[in-house]
Amino acid sequence: MALPRGIRNNNPLNIRKGNNWKGERPNQTDKEFEEFESMQMGLRAAFILLRNYMNGYGGRRKPCDTIEKIVSRWAPEVENATRAYIRYVSDKTGIHERQILFFNNKDMMCRIVQAMAFVENGVQLNMDEIRSAYDMV
Repeated sequence: MALPRGIRNNNPLNIRKGNNWKGERPNQTDKEFEEFESMQMGLRAAFILLRNYMNGYGGRRKPCDTIEKIVSRWAPEVENATRAYIRYVSDKTGIHERQILFFNNKDMMCRIVQAMAFVENGVQLNMDEIRSAYDMV
């Protein structure tokens, strides 16, 4: 059985192409999604994007600072079962979907990324690897 796309690409949150990320594979074969040299680099990129969402790209956009706002933007209704995604992340992390989040809360952010990666791929990622990637941001 083939691994899910996000796992094959070392891109567990399925970040779409569009940025030049540190740690990208030099030869990209996926036309839609980024491919990273390691899972840790894909997780690092995910944390950077989530931090940008939460701070509104330095004030240039409205902040996405709750699970509900983050997931609604990350996985829009036109492509996903967004409400179910939000509920899963909230239930799995024990964080209310409308609770204000702070990026400097490492435990909270790592639980959110682990839950989002599960929704995206159906695979439980190792929390130590997630924490290590958070520390790289």
